[in-house]
Amino acid sequence: MADKVIILACAAGMSTSMLVTKMQNEAEAQGKNYDIFAISISEVDDKVASNHPDVLLLGPQVRYTLNELKKKFDIPVEVIAMQDYGMMNGKNVLNRAMELMGEA
Repeated sequence: MADKVIILACAAGMSTSMLVTKMQNEAEAQGKNYDIFAISISEVDDKVASNHPDVLLLGPQVRYTLNELKKKFDIPVEVIAMQDYGMMNGKNVLNRAMELMGEA
């Protein structure tokens, strides 16, 4: 069982898949036991309820859902920085998730 769960949500769950792989590789390199996965924004309610994530990160294309999701869930919710998302910088995104979880 993972120590922490990180969910990335985007429009269809596809564009974040490559970023998830990079984040998983970085987590392993740092010796972290994290479960990191991507979903579509339409799955957020079900996946948060069933997976109890420690943080929810949103792709820039679904930024419009940020305020609603912050009110709905009692976990950190943040939009991934546009530059990190565009460059698929798994290290920066993972480090930000760790800060939000109080791990950094």
